[in-house]
Amino acid sequence: MAPTRQDVELLLIQAKNLAKRYRALTGKPLGITGEVAEFYASKYLGLRLAPAREPGYDATMKEGGKTVRIQIKGRCIPKNAKPGQRLGTIKLEKNWDRVILVLMDEDFEITEIFQAERPKITRALKVPGSKARNERGALGVNKFKAIGESIWKAKAHPTMPSTRRTKAARR
Repeated sequence: MAPTRQDVELLLIQAKNLAKRYRALTGKPLGITGEVAEFYASKYLGLRLAPAREPGYDATMKEGGKTVRIQIKGRCIPKNAKPGQRLGTIKLEKNWDRVILVLMDEDFEITEIFQAERPKITRALKVPGSKARNERGALGVNKFKAIGESIWKAKAHPTMPSTRRTKAARR
């Protein structure tokens, strides 16, 4: 029997609790932000997750009769985070149309989701100056937020996710 979305979410809740305990004990992160980001982006935005290790994108959605290929990036930003947080590598040579950034708090609860289209990301990555940006395809979180748009935001209490998507997410 195939696992249900609820089965996966219950497992992710356990993984988030384990990751919090691991960080409390070691001071180091346990790398689960990608999986958490992909699951909740698909849940909150109605995306269809791609098979594991699909080159270039993590999910798809239908928009105007076309299939949109989406990379999903997750970033956990604790309250005391240093400025200059970066996304993982965005590879321009891969096939994708949009990048979604899922921001989480220190408890891996989703706080906000942003999206940016390929042309804006390409322009931002090609601006001369930063080795991390130009050679490794790593945009800063603040830069991504500046070129993108917020499409989902948690309600005041982080454990009560928003059930409304913004206008941009409904397109």
